[in-house]
Amino acid sequence: MPTPVPTYELYGENSGKELDFWLHCETIRSRSSQHQWEIKPHRHASFFQILYIEAGSGDAIFGHAKSAICPPAVLTIPPGVSHGFRFSRDIEGLVITVLSSQLPQPVGDRGRLGEWFAAPHATTLDPQDIDAAYLMQTLDRLGIEFGQRRAGRSELLLSYISLALQLTARISDNTNVDKFASSENERRMEIVVGLVQQHFRSHQPASFYARALGVSHTHLNRIVRSETGQTMHELLANKLIDEAKRELLFTLGSVQEIAFRLGFTEPAYFFRFFSKSTGVTPRVWRQSAKAKFDKG
Repeated sequence: MPTPVPTYELYGENSGKELDFWLHCETIRSRSSQHQWEIKPHRHASFFQILYIEAGSGDAIFGHAKSAICPPAVLTIPPGVSHGFRFSRDIEGLVITVLSSQLPQPVGDRGRLGEWFAAPHATTLDPQDIDAAYLMQTLDRLGIEFGQRRAGRSELLLSYISLALQLTARISDNTNVDKFASSENERRMEIVVGLVQQHFRSHQPASFYARALGVSHTHLNRIVRSETGQTMHELLANKLIDEAKRELLFTLGSVQEIAFRLGFTEPAYFFRFFSKSTGVTPRVWRQSAKAKFDKG
């Protein structure tokens, strides 16, 4: 009988408790040195991992496939994927463990980034490339920020994670341009996303975006559904919920103030809108989220 692959939050730790952190960052050396430089196959149920390899060497094992690590490189592993590593003693770098719900797009979601998140990747970096150099600086900065507890820490960490993953996906995509060539729907979807970012606070209906794109309401829904799996109405509602969560977590404004900033003329409607989507009131969500992020 094959040995079952264990599931951890952090490698080698079985807390058996409710998740109490959303992000963890440590040097690769600090944990691998405790295990004779070998991280045996395991998986994470709720966490996405980013390994930034600055120097040294080793092998990465994804499932039954093994590949050499050629630093500088970034390895990305989605939840549920069996993975392990063998490192040299001179390994240098970071391992970042982030709750998958905090990624800039859901794992496996339709669209380039969600699909990219759904598979493990080993992305070699060219320090002479502008994007790669900035990515390396961002990951270094993330490690420093995690080790400190300064004002705005959680918001900065979330921004660094989003930026690092966006850049890694871009660099990875550039190695396979044909596979990721933009379709007409993808181009139109990028326009829609830009328009939503510009106008979501004014609560424009889906027909407004259809007119701006020069297509019918029905055609717009087809485009959005093909790229995201959502209707245009759902996309707009989810954007408002995401922005509400950011405001509740990262600002000190009252729930009423946040409702007005998001374009709700009646705070009571914002309460109902948020509660229907999340299952809890804005105040309860804020208390729970702040407690979790403060531990991160």
